[in-house]
Amino acid sequence: MKHPLLAIPEAYHRGEHLGITAVCSAHPLVIEAALRRAKCQDKPVLIEATCNQVNQDGGYTGMTPAAFRQIVEGIADKVGLDSCKIVLGGDHLGPNPWKDLSADKAMAKAETMIAEYAKAGFTKLHLDTSMGCKGERAALADTETAERAARLAEIAEMNKGGQPPVYVIGTEVPVPGGAAHALDHLDVTAPDAVARTHDVHRSAFQARGLDDAFSRVIALVVQPGVEFGHTDVIHFDASKAQALSATLKNYPGLVFEAHSTDYQSCEGLRALIGNGFAILKVGPWLTFALREALYALDAVADVLHGHPPKGELMSTMEDSMTAAPGNWEKYYDGDDNEMWLQRHFSYSDRIRYFWHTPAADSAVSRLMSRLAGKHIPAPVVRQYLPHITGTDGEEILLAAIEFVLRKYEAACTG
Repeated sequence: MKHPLLAIPEAYHRGEHLGITAVCSAHPLVIEAALRRAKCQDKPVLIEATCNQVNQDGGYTGMTPAAFRQIVEGIADKVGLDSCKIVLGGDHLGPNPWKDLSADKAMAKAETMIAEYAKAGFTKLHLDTSMGCKGERAALADTETAERAARLAEIAEMNKGGQPPVYVIGTEVPVPGGAAHALDHLDVTAPDAVARTHDVHRSAFQARGLDDAFSRVIALVVQPGVEFGHTDVIHFDASKAQALSATLKNYPGLVFEAHSTDYQSCEGLRALIGNGFAILKVGPWLTFALREALYALDAVADVLHGHPPKGELMSTMEDSMTAAPGNWEKYYDGDDNEMWLQRHFSYSDRIRYFWHTPAADSAVSRLMSRLAGKHIPAPVVRQYLPHITGTDGEEILLAAIEFVLRKYEAACTG
């Protein structure tokens, strides 16, 4: 059976407007919202796990690739979506989780990881070997990046299942999860960098006898000029990316993959697709919307019990984050008040690392129990979630996530 993502570059080079949203999240409610939208639209859905979330060691979610697949398919059964509609992707597959180790040790771990992803039936693999490991430069030379990517592709090919995977490559990969500093401008990838990236990867794949695998490279990761920081967003400006987009005419089997598209305007998302950035990665925006809705429902529950909001959930998350600063401390800065605001409200949404913890899970369960069986009057919903409709707690959470997903749907279709 033809891989469904092959239709994306084919459509672009026919002059058709077609893209796909890469939903990069391991949160069950985000996955459920995405699968519900796929069922509603009767279209393929692309769900991606990142190397830090999901790997052979469990990642920060505690899930291996096989366990992640099982979770996704269980949610598909719940919503009534045929699992054949699901494309599973691996994001930033490379040595990043182990870059504090030597290159040999980190790449050995990365090889094990990509083998596990391939065995588990992940068929869209983003090869990201652009970062240096212990004792190396922060960013590697293109040739070394390509050689390591080809090494991982070889492992994936040795462990692939019935459907051969498609690949995404690149040497100018934005930082996962958004920038960690204030933004005022970005340098768009230079056109000659596209040719260099393509050529060094083709040579590296050929050197390992991976011509067939290279024929399944569907996208290059580039910087189209989009990014977000803690409080600001750089929006897509098509005029600045014209020369970059024009390079695609030389590569009929390829489109670009755009990372950090979170918080773009509807017009910007659509313009990205139209200019060849046809795979749109989104992750923090979805869990940011979930966090907004959870905090709002915490206030709603208090209001329905006859008193002003007390912020119990926010207090629990604050305690969880301050007790385990490893997932946010090096990304946030400022005085105590600024750090507090960033922990809860930064666009980078590093609070997403904590929803799986026992304390957060218990707090959310208590919240949903308080709302169980209660009809939430429309004026109360409007007060705290003015863009969302619904009278049931879980439906409101899903609707908040779907509110974002619908923006991407509108951008991706002609």
